[in-house]
Order: sequence, then C-alpha cells, then structure tokens
Amino acid sequence: MSGNSTYEPKTGIERWLDSRLPIVRFMNDTLVTFPTPKNLNYWFTFGGILALMLGLQIVTGIVLAMHYVPSADLAFASVERIMRDVNYGWLIRYMHANGASMFFLAVYLHMFRGLYYGSYKAPREVLWILGCAIYLVMIITAFMGYVLPWGQMSFHGAVVITNLIGAIPVIGPAITTWLWGGFAVDNATLNRFFSLHYLMPFVIAGLVVLHVWALHVTGNNNPKGVDVKSKEDTVPFHPYYTVKDGFAISIFLLLYMSFVFFNPNALGDAVNYVPANPLVTPAHIVPEWYLLPFYAILRAVPDKLMGVILMFGAIAVIFVLPWLDTSKVRSMRYRPTARLYFFIFVFVALVLGYCGGQLPDDQVIPGVSGLMLIDSDINSFVWLSRFATLYYFSYFMIILPVLGLTETPRPVPESITDPVLSHPATAPAGAMASPEKRG
Repeated sequence: MSGNSTYEPKTGIERWLDSRLPIVRFMNDTLVTFPTPKNLNYWFTFGGILALMLGLQIVTGIVLAMHYVPSADLAFASVERIMRDVNYGWLIRYMHANGASMFFLAVYLHMFRGLYYGSYKAPREVLWILGCAIYLVMIITAFMGYVLPWGQMSFHGAVVITNLIGAIPVIGPAITTWLWGGFAVDNATLNRFFSLHYLMPFVIAGLVVLHVWALHVTGNNNPKGVDVKSKEDTVPFHPYYTVKDGFAISIFLLLYMSFVFFNPNALGDAVNYVPANPLVTPAHIVPEWYLLPFYAILRAVPDKLMGVILMFGAIAVIFVLPWLDTSKVRSMRYRPTARLYFFIFVFVALVLGYCGGQLPDDQVIPGVSGLMLIDSDINSFVWLSRFATLYYFSYFMIILPVLGLTETPRPVPESITDPVLSHPATAPAGAMASPEKRG
C-alpha cells in the first residue's frame, strides 16, 4: 500500500502550494517514494510503456485532427494531403497508426502478465476491472479510428461491424441506425466516428488515472504473488524502477520506431489505400491484427446472433475473472498445472488471431508455385476457430474454477524476502505459507 506521505516542503512556495493544491506531494508520493516490491521483473514495466504510448497517441491524434476533414468526399484526400503536404505529416500519421498497434501489443503483454501472476485476485479486483474497462474503450477507439481514412477496408469494415449490432433483438436495428446517422454507412457515420474517436482517448486517460489510483491503494502485485509484509520487501519507486522502466521503454521505442521508419505499412492493409467505394467489396474484409481473435470467434459460429454474443462474451468474461479463479495462490510460479493450461491459452489466443486473418471458406495448401487456395468442404480455419473458441471459454469458466479446487500448489514463501526451499520439511519454521494464508 502507498502508506502515509513522507513529503516535506522545503521552500516557502512549496509550503504555500502544498497547503492549497498538494500536486508536488502527489507527484512525490506517486513517482518517487512509492514503496514498490523489490522483486519486480521486466514484465512489470509495461505500465510505464503504456502511459508513454497513450501520451504519444493523444499528441499525434490532436495534430492529425487539425488537418483531417471528416467528410465522405474529402476524408481520403485529406489523409493523403497529411502524408504529402503537411510538414512531417507522414511521420505523425505513421506514428499514430503504428502507435495503435504498439499500444495493443503492450496491453496484451500487460494482461497476460496479470493472468500469469494473478494480479486480478483480491484485493485487486477493482484494479483489474478498471484495466479491462481501459481495454474495452481501446477497442472501441481503435475501431472508430480505423474507419477514418475512408479507404476500402475502412468503409467495408465499418459496414460489417456495425451491421452486427443489428443482430441484437429489439434494440439492435435502432442502435445501428443511430450509429449510422441514417440508413447506411455514409457521411454522418464518419462524422460520428471522428467525434467519438477524438473523445475516447481522454476517457482512456481518465480511466488510467483511476487505474493508477487503485494501484496505489492496494500496492503492486509481484512475481511471487505474496503480500508485502515489511519495509524490507520494498524499495522506493525512484531511482530503482524509474531506471528499470526507462530501459524497458527505450527497448520498446526501438521496436516501435523500426516500424515507423522502416516498414510503416507492415501492420496495415494495402486495400485501404484505395478510396472507399460502396459498389466494390474487397475479397477479404478483416479488422486490424489486434482484433483478429475476436473476429475469429465471431466467424466460428454459423448463427449471426450467437456469434455476436460470443464475441462480446469473450471480452465480458475477463471482467469477472477475479471470481472465476478459485485458487488461493496468486502466482502461477507455484501452480504447475495451471501454468500448463495458461501457456495453452496463450497459444490458443495466437491461433484465434491467425484464423481471424484467413479466408474462412478456403483451405491453404502448398502448391508447385507457392501457395494455392482451393475450395474445401472441411473449412479447416472455421473448425480450428471453433476448437480454439471452445478452449478460450473453457479456460475461464471451467479450467480455472476447477483447478482452484483440485490443484495442489507448490510451497509459497511467507514474504518476498523468504526463499522457497525444495522440501517443506527442511524449511525453517514459518517459512512456508499454507494455502489458507495465501490470498
């Protein structure tokens, strides 16, 4: 936990400001003296990376909005003008477009780390739910931003995704008409999406503030998954973790900039460089790579309504994860069986992403001159998506609840500073915690 503030104003101005708006005290307690578990590894640096990426997305987005024209007739041309005529417009746009992908990459690694180390368990349920809310708003923001270039994939992607909402009984058609601003994806739709896309990052920023606030109430989780017992278990956030986070951010920026400068269109679709044409539908409509797993879940079910329910259910289930996992042990370091199922889950998530990017009614086989697409009654990608979808939901709703009741975890240390011996019988008295003490 954050504990009591140790900040002491040193000058008259600081004392005057501290008694009226203790912003310096807040910064000191948050970024300098905040007690942080001393055993955090580099998997815990993605919070800082995400804060930086959010800031970059907001700044580059504001600059792009100064030159973008939210009109069905001029949107595509305005994007090309940004690329060709605006000073460093190409750099700003590529930073924003690739920044979205890097943002999601960091979020997925951040979430997988939380799953592995049990960062969603008590008392961090609210912290986890706020993180899930951030992720959900990110998905909405990214989808609306993908529509704005008004290329072929943008336009027809908007048509496909918004039509899905119409499958919701009773209220679906009305919501779809409201989103469209009419009876088809057109100029009013683009205006709505541009307005919401500009607003949503600030909603994300507000949720991030709540997320950090919740973190400072409960304190950081750690790789061992045990509670902080004393000051010996912690170190001040600065300089120990500012340096560590700074190094991790530098490495991540190298990856980010390698896409921006050397292969800026690698994560996009070439079809989106063709102006939107309602009369010509692309052969293969897919969302951005970071939404492909949910797209695969949607296509895995032949019934449209059930596909929509499962797609939204795949996101909703992670909100209730703290109550689905019944194990009293947080970290999977001490849960070998759960760790095995977790790595299978990660693999399944990658498989869903792969299937989401494939043609569902074709089978890819090696041919004499490269790859050939042949019609197949097997629909291999659809069936693979179905099996992966089944495991995805089984992991949360069956495997984790059952494992918590049946698995025998390995011995867990009482504190961060205590080692875990290979044989409990040889451990000093009190060195091992019973499952009842590990929450």
